[in-house]
Amino acid sequence: MTRPSHLSRRTALKYGLGGVITLLWTQARAQDPQSQPAPGATPPAAEPAPAQPAAPPTAVDLNAFSFDALTAAMRNRAAQPYQEPANELPQPIADLDYDHYRRILYRRDQTIWANEPLNFQMQAYFPGFLYKAITRVFVGDGTHFQPQVFSGANFEFLAPLDPSVFQNIQLPGVAGFRLNYPIDRPDLYDEIVSFLGASYFRALGMNNRYGLSARGLAINTATTTAEEFPRFTAFYIVKPQPSDETIQIFAELEGPSLTGAYAFNLRPGPQTIIDVTARLFFRGEVERLGVAPLTSMYLFGENDHSEREDFRPEVHDSDGLFIQRPNGERLWRPLKNPDDLALSYFTEASPKMFGLMQRDRDFSHYEDVEAHYELRPSLLIEPLGDWGRGAILLVEIPTESEANDNIVSFWVPEEKPKAGSQYEFRYRMHWGMLPDPLTHLATVAGTYAGVGGNAADTSDTGLRRFEINFVGGTAQNLPVDAVVVPVIDVPAEGARLVHSGISRLPNGGWRLSIELEKLNASPVELRAKLSFNQRIISESWLYQWTGRP
Repeated sequence: MTRPSHLSRRTALKYGLGGVITLLWTQARAQDPQSQPAPGATPPAAEPAPAQPAAPPTAVDLNAFSFDALTAAMRNRAAQPYQEPANELPQPIADLDYDHYRRILYRRDQTIWANEPLNFQMQAYFPGFLYKAITRVFVGDGTHFQPQVFSGANFEFLAPLDPSVFQNIQLPGVAGFRLNYPIDRPDLYDEIVSFLGASYFRALGMNNRYGLSARGLAINTATTTAEEFPRFTAFYIVKPQPSDETIQIFAELEGPSLTGAYAFNLRPGPQTIIDVTARLFFRGEVERLGVAPLTSMYLFGENDHSEREDFRPEVHDSDGLFIQRPNGERLWRPLKNPDDLALSYFTEASPKMFGLMQRDRDFSHYEDVEAHYELRPSLLIEPLGDWGRGAILLVEIPTESEANDNIVSFWVPEEKPKAGSQYEFRYRMHWGMLPDPLTHLATVAGTYAGVGGNAADTSDTGLRRFEINFVGGTAQNLPVDAVVVPVIDVPAEGARLVHSGISRLPNGGWRLSIELEKLNASPVELRAKLSFNQRIISESWLYQWTGRP
C-alpha cells in the first residue's frame, strides 16, 4: 500500500515552563520510504558504495558484545559527567534547512540486504536540519559487530541541491534508520519501523499508515522543570538469517540525567510486536520519569467539536486512552483538545495493559482521502513483570493544528529516581489495527457531547449533555426489555447530575445519556458504567470535564 513519504511539519511538542508550547522535533518521514521489490522481482541491487573511515568509538567491545556488556558499559558511563554531543557534521550538511533537507532521499540501489534472501531490509536517514546530533549504526551477528558506514553516495540529492557538494562526504553517523519488510504484500518491502530523532520511533501493523509514535523514555514532561530528551546514540542491529521473521536491535540511550541500555525484539505481522527491555542508570534526580511514553495527535472528534469550519467530521491519530487494571477492570478515556494544558492521573499497581487506541475505523467518520485517519495504528503497552506502584499519566495539550502531536501518555513510577538509581522495565508493544483485548464487557464505541436541556429551547441552559454508546460483550445479547442500570460517579463538589437514561441502540448496543450542571471552574472527573442483575457488563467510561459553569 502507499504511505505518506515526504517530510511534513508534523511535530512533537513539549510544554515548557510558563505554559509555552515550543517546537521540538519534526516527527515525519525524512525521505521517501521507496518500498522495495522482493528479491527476484527486479534485477539485483548494487552493493552499497564503499566507505571505510576509522571506526567510531563504542561503549562496548564489538568483538565480545552482549546485552549485559552493553548494560555494564552504560552503567559505567552514568558515573561520568554528561557531555553534550559534538557537532560532527560538515558545513554543507549543518546548513541544511527544511526545504533542502526534504530533497534528500536514500537510494534504492543502496538498500542494505536488498540483494540477499532476507525478510528485512534497511535504509538510513540523512543527518542535518533538526537532526544534527547523529547516531551510529553497527551490524553483526549478536556477538561481533562492524560499523555500518554511510556516505553521500548512499543518497540521492534532488534539485535545487547540487549533488557534487554532498556525494563524496563520509558521514560520521546518520539521523536514524528504518527497516522494511513485506508486511502487506509478499512482493513488496514496506517500511515497518523507523527510529528518527532523540529516542522517538514508530511502527506499523498490516494495512496501517503512520500515526502515533513511541519514545525510549520521557524525562520531566509537563513539569515546571525543563523537559529533557535523551537520545539513542548508537544502535546494534543483529543481521537476520534468511528464515527469520524477527529482528533484534540493541541501543545506547544517553541524556544529561541518565544513561540506558535497550533491547528491542521486533516481529512484524497483522499486529507488529516489539518486546522492549530498558535498563536505566541515573546521574541525577528526575522530577518525573515517563516509562513507555506514547505521543499522538487529537485535533477534534465526536466529543470535542472543531471551532472552525472543516469538511472532516473528525481529525485524530488516536481517539482514546485504554487501561486494563490487574483486577480485570477496563477503563476508556476519550481524548480531547483542551483549552488549557490538562493532566489526568490513573493510579495503579503494575497495570495489565495501557495505551492509545484508534477505535473508530469508519472512513465516513473522517472523510479524508489523503490522511486516512481510519488507518492509523493503535499502540498498547503490556508490562512484563512487576512494575510496582505508580500512575498512568495522560497529558493533553491545546493545539490548533493537526501537524502538532499534542497527546502524551506514559507510566510514572511512584518513587522518583535519584542519583545512582537503577531501574529495569520490560514491556511488550502491540502496534496495528488492534481489536480490543477479548472481554465479555461492552466497550465504549462513541462519546458525543453538546448543550443540554430541551432541544427546542435556544436559551443558554448551562447544562452539558453526554451520550455514550456501549457495544459488544454479553450486553449485546440482552433482550430489548432488559433493565440495564447505569452506575454514574459525579463529584458533588464539581457538578450536579440533572438527568440520566438508558436506551437500546439499533445495532443491539446501549446508549447512556447523562445531563450535568457545572458548579465551578475546576475540572470534573466523570465516571460511568453499566450493570445488569447487579453485575457490571461494561468497561468504565472516564471523562475530564473542563470549563466554567
